[in-house]
Amino acid sequence: MEDNKHIEELLNLNDQLTVLEKLEMKEHLIFYINHLLLHDFNKLVQILYRVDVDEKRLRELLQQNQETDAAVIIANLLIQRQEEKIKTKEAFKSSNDIPEEEKW
Repeated sequence: MEDNKHIEELLNLNDQLTVLEKLEMKEHLIFYINHLLLHDFNKLVQILYRVDVDEKRLRELLQQNQETDAAVIIANLLIQRQEEKIKTKEAFKSSNDIPEEEKW
């Protein structure tokens, strides 16, 4: 479970990173995904489920890009999904004019 939390924290840092740092992060993510593909596939599936990666889209991309390393495709989808979550969260941010006692 600690690995899942670590991956989510890394993916959530996206806005705070330089381009080079993003590339390095992606390379680390690809390396880790390759490790999971070889040694702990169930953990990888749990991560994909938790981050809410579209299984149908993943299967399509893997099928259409058989010459591409699966870990690269998976890393791209993980990053893309996290970016979508960030955009959605920002779009629905509530204004700060709600009194504290009325906030949930």
